Amino acid sequence: MSETGTITPETQIKELTEKLEEETDRLLKLYAAYEQQEAELRDTKAEVEVLEKEIVEREIEKESLEALLTEKDARIRDLEMKASKSSKQVEHLEPELQKMEEKFTREKDRLGKVFSIAEELDNDLRLAVVELQTRDDWYMEHMSLFEDLNKAIKRRYEMIEAAAEAERQSQHMGRAIAEKMDEMVEARAAEMTLEEANKIDDSEVPTDTETSEATSTEAESEEAGEEEEWNWSDAVLDGVMEKNGITDKEAFIEFAKSYDMDGNKYLKGSELGAAAADFVAKDEPSEAAAEAEPEAEDTEGTSDDGDKEPEVVWRNSGDSSGNQ
Repeated sequence: MSETGTITPETQIKELTEKLEEETDRLLKLYAAYEQQEAELRDTKAEVEVLEKEIVEREIEKESLEALLTEKDARIRDLEMKASKSSKQVEHLEPELQKMEEKFTREKDRLGKVFSIAEELDNDLRLAVVELQTRDDWYMEHMSLFEDLNKAIKRRYEMIEAAAEAERQSQHMGRAIAEKMDEMVEARAAEMTLEEANKIDDSEVPTDTETSEATSTEAESEEAGEEEEWNWSDAVLDGVMEKNGITDKEAFIEFAKSYDMDGNKYLKGSELGAAAADFVAKDEPSEAAAEAEPEAEDTEGTSDDGDKEPEVVWRNSGDSSGNQ
């Protein structure tokens, strides 16, 4: 074959080589396109996965939003119910609110008055504190006078109580003596017979036997009286001696025994006072003593009469019992 009309192997190889190169380039391009498509596919899958995740998340968000909406709807309904209840309560509480406002105004006025009174009381309290402080200062300055006055009052009450106790003892002893005399009279009357009573009625003058019996009875009573001890209140005696300036206690007691007016061997306050006056008067100058002697004699005469009174009462009571 000619060079133009024939295909040599070299030409074929060259053509094949060119075709191979073209196919190789094409294949490379296809492979590159494949890889690009593969990459795009991977990207698309990734995007799909992301979108699917987003869809799931959106669904979750949707469900949560729906739940929130339902909760909000429930809350809104509750709030609406509460609002309606509150409006009703406000309608009912408005009169009470007005009453409370009126009470508040009254209490406010009252509190203002109380506060003004409290201020006045506080001022009065301060004034009273000042007055008490002044009084305490004055009392502290004159405390000695009050103490002396208290001692004098206490001494006075002690003397009064002592005199009252002495008077009670004197009355008690007088009652005891009267009871003893009544018992003796009753015993004597019980011993007497009817004949003796008639004899006593017939005879005006008592017999010698009766006279001797009466004399012996009087002597026995006088001896018993002499044997009795003299009594007096030491507090009253000390007070009388201190008041009259008497120091000799034994001499004054012996002197005062003659002033026992009721004869009960008990020296009362009045008897001690009379004896003290005469006891002091006898120690004065002769003129005062001369003036005091008649009074002392009168007093002694009175005391003698007082000593004889129990005897007279005894005889009278004995005669009356005999007449019975």
